[in-house]
Amino acid sequence: METAFCDNPMGGKGRMKMEKVLTPAEMQDKCGLYARVTLPPGAVLGYHEHHGNGECYFMLAGEGVYDDNGVKRTIKAGDVTWTPDGSGHGLSNENGKTDVVFMALIINS
Repeated sequence: METAFCDNPMGGKGRMKMEKVLTPAEMQDKCGLYARVTLPPGAVLGYHEHHGNGECYFMLAGEGVYDDNGVKRTIKAGDVTWTPDGSGHGLSNENGKTDVVFMALIINS
């Protein structure tokens, strides 16, 4: 499993950790990403739009504020989100006390 770190992800803030579960070859152009993502306290995955794909988050741990096309709500372990092609989202752990951990799956259209 490849681990990567991203500073200020998608224009957000802090450092995000991504543990890539599948390689591009394994996904065969059907998916753009399948990874376990960790946002530590203070980190924000900035709002971004999807074009040509959609993305699902399955929350594993922690609690964050999810921005679903401008509508913000709290999400926690066990919750699932879906951002279809042409829509946008972001996730904040800016005020959290523990890591927010989730599985991210980008499905190509």
